[in-house]
Amino acid sequence: MNSPLTTQVPTAAPAPQTNPPLTSAPPATTTATAAPAAIMPDVVCANLQDAQNTIQKAGVFYSRSKDATGAGRMQVMDRNWIVVAQSPAPGTPFTEGEAVLSVVKYGEPNQCR
Repeated sequence: MNSPLTTQVPTAAPAPQTNPPLTSAPPATTTATAAPAAIMPDVVCANLQDAQNTIQKAGVFYSRSKDATGAGRMQVMDRNWIVVAQSPAPGTPFTEGEAVLSVVKYGEPNQCR
């Protein structure tokens, strides 16, 4: 009995890799430094616009204001409002968004005369 001849085809060796395998890069090491704090100026009894300008000159762009009467009125015309309280206190280091100015409309009762 003759058995059919079987030929084995030699398998080729895998081609050598020309590029190194992709690996994850180690996380970048950065040292984040917080923005330097500005020093809160005294803006009580200033009109709201002047108070905001003074805070910006101190190095902080974003401050907030709120109606000191609790009525929740919006301060549309900043020059029509007077600052009756502030947070943080004058001389305190502060950063963006931390300054809150409590205001009333000119002509309303306040301690600024």
